[in-house]
Amino acid sequence: MADLFDYLLWRGDLSLDAVPLNPVDTLILSELSYIDFAGLVPEDFLHPVPLKVAAEAFLALPDRDRRVRVKRDADLIAECARTARFGQLRLVFYRSELTSGQSQFAAVTWLLPEGGAIITYRGTDLTLTGWKEDFHMSFQPQVPAQEKALRYLEAFARVHGGPICLAGHSKGGNLAVYAAARCQPELQERICFAHNHDGPGFHSAMLRDPGYRCMLPKIRTFLPQSSVVGMLLEHEEPYTVVRSRQLSLLQHEPFSWEVLGGDFIRMEEIDENSRFLDRTIKTWLADTTMEERSKFVDAVFELLSLGQSDDLRDVILPRNVLRYLRTLGTDEQLRSIITREFVDLLRTAVELRRRREPLGLPEHRE
Repeated sequence: MADLFDYLLWRGDLSLDAVPLNPVDTLILSELSYIDFAGLVPEDFLHPVPLKVAAEAFLALPDRDRRVRVKRDADLIAECARTARFGQLRLVFYRSELTSGQSQFAAVTWLLPEGGAIITYRGTDLTLTGWKEDFHMSFQPQVPAQEKALRYLEAFARVHGGPICLAGHSKGGNLAVYAAARCQPELQERICFAHNHDGPGFHSAMLRDPGYRCMLPKIRTFLPQSSVVGMLLEHEEPYTVVRSRQLSLLQHEPFSWEVLGGDFIRMEEIDENSRFLDRTIKTWLADTTMEERSKFVDAVFELLSLGQSDDLRDVILPRNVLRYLRTLGTDEQLRSIITREFVDLLRTAVELRRRREPLGLPEHRE
């Protein structure tokens, strides 16, 4: 059950000049984009910092554990910095923006040998704002982070004339595809690929967008066999199923994805549980109006905001959980909105299970 760290042992001594960038590499770089590089990586293009230098500075920080999504990110950047493959990659153009209650966005660019570059977009971090924006994807054609991802790509392309790759994990994968699909045709010609690692799809209107249709041959999605997040909303791009050693939603964690040599261990298909959950959520959403979705999301996050912190690690503290329960006990309107939608979701799951209809497979599997 080899993972990303085993890959670094196998391939770390081979530079990107020797063996070109592959999907395992883009997942690793996507995971590193969760690290808060503020003060370590420049926001401009003129002063690139080698990963080895950025890693040393990061690992020396007293607050480094608050600058990562999970603690293994610190181990990952330390291992990457030691390799010939990643240690000398130069980082530039770091951006991190958080508009409380509205949008969470971050991205960083890695300068590749021979003039190329890969932009990696950060997925959902540990902020309540980031999670709320993800929920907004279920009823809004665009969310602010998607527009920021497009502007970031366009801004970088104006100062960098070479080929550009895009990648991201979770919401970051969605942002990579969105930016590729919505940029101008002349910029699309410079994009080598957009890798979406278990990120959600889009509303059906996006699948008809000419820019998205044009970029389809360059878009690839990678899903663990029990994917939940990556099955949300609509996809039409080809996808690869990756074996994970975790179960269900825990498979969203990149460190659980299995690797052999220079590639992921691939599975034939998404498993039945993933397909059932996908059908359940899509059926529930189809039976819910946009207004109902909006009210539900606002109600859930109004409740969670009572924890008086935008950090999910604080939101789930016992004292805050008790505050939520007390509020649900006294606020009839809030309780009614949240309870109704959860009951409808459960009823949908029970009904689909009762019918035992063939679930079918998503199309476009590679």
